[in-house]
Amino acid sequence: MKSTVLRPAEPERDFAQLAAWFSTLEDEQSTEPSLKGWYEKHRERIIQMVAEDEQGELLGFYWATHGRSEADLATFYLFVKPGERGQGLGRRLYEDLVRAVKVAQTKRLRISIWDTCAEGLAFAERRGFIERRHQFAMELNLDAFDDRPYDEIIARLKGEGFQFTSMQELGNTGEAQHKLFVLNDTTSAETPGVDGEHSWGSFEDFQKSVCQSDWYKPGGQMVVIDTATGAWVAMSAITRLEGNDCAYNLFTGVDKLYRGRKLAQAVKVLALRYARDVLQADRVRTHHNTKNLPMIAIDRRLGYTQLPGTFLLEKMLEQ
Repeated sequence: MKSTVLRPAEPERDFAQLAAWFSTLEDEQSTEPSLKGWYEKHRERIIQMVAEDEQGELLGFYWATHGRSEADLATFYLFVKPGERGQGLGRRLYEDLVRAVKVAQTKRLRISIWDTCAEGLAFAERRGFIERRHQFAMELNLDAFDDRPYDEIIARLKGEGFQFTSMQELGNTGEAQHKLFVLNDTTSAETPGVDGEHSWGSFEDFQKSVCQSDWYKPGGQMVVIDTATGAWVAMSAITRLEGNDCAYNLFTGVDKLYRGRKLAQAVKVLALRYARDVLQADRVRTHHNTKNLPMIAIDRRLGYTQLPGTFLLEKMLEQ
């Protein structure tokens, strides 16, 4: 292995390259400005390091983020340039990562790896990581999407007393954001295959990481309200990231007491219309874990096609 140095990544010096690598590791486009913005908002939860050679060329990096609701958990990325692999740099980065997160009282590590990347899976499994979840992406061509057949369903649900609206129409107030948080957090924890895991530790955390994020679009946060009770019963959140012609459907959920009434189809169609007509996207992507069969069936009915997925792996650290 050539002579390398590990050092903390510097935003002005390194984030352009890291953003390009994140675009490879994730199923979405990452940009230098968006990465800098995310880092500034969450830097107290981030541990990161780059590897560079004697000429200052970046050869790889790791980036670990401590959980919002689970302080003992760190989710991480680790990347080594293809031409530099097999020489021990990945092992060196990983060992440095483990030392760093242990100092921060981390007890568990989590990583996502493409299900088409046998090399990455083997690297993780050799270090004791165990599969927790398998998810895949799905994509819809919005130019070919025919939403007219769903008008009847939406009209029926409106006639039954359901109000279809958005955070923008509701004023995106603090009160509305709190109701969105409760609905989002509850329904996401009830998703098949999630095992009751919560995405946020508190409402304040939700506001900071969601409502105050650059990608948050109040008009794309679709909500369904039962006008008879005032209960928020379904939602579908969609956005379009900067520099990306593809929209992203972050989450669609329905309160378990209201399932089986086609609310998920209806609210998701409204989100897709927003992506097509307002965001001017020509495609939309989403992700599902393989156990979420009801939502996968809905998306296939809407015309989504399946793309490669990722394995979520986890490991308990020895203390």
